[in-house]
Amino acid sequence: MTEQKIKMLKERYPAGTRVQLDRMGDDPNPIPSGSKGTVSFVDDIGTVMVNFDSGRCLGICPDADSFHKITEQGEIFEPKMSM
Repeated sequence: MTEQKIKMLKERYPAGTRVQLDRMGDDPNPIPSGSKGTVSFVDDIGTVMVNFDSGRCLGICPDADSFHKITEQGEIFEPKMSM
C-alpha cells in the first residue's frame, strides 16, 4: 500500500470513528459480517485497528476486508477504494 493511501486511511478513519464490517477476508476466526466497532488507530501499513462492540479487537485490512463508516444518523456507504 502506498504512503498516500495510508495517509488517506488515517485521515478518513481517525480514532473514535465508528465502522461496520461488511465482510472479512481470509481470517481463520473472522468477525461476523455486520459487526460494529470503534477505530482505535490506523497503523503504518494501513491496517485499521478496531475495538468491536463484541469485545474483540482486530485489524481490518482494506485490501482484503470490506467495511464502511457509520454515524449516529445512519450508515455512510463509501465508494470502494482501490488499494
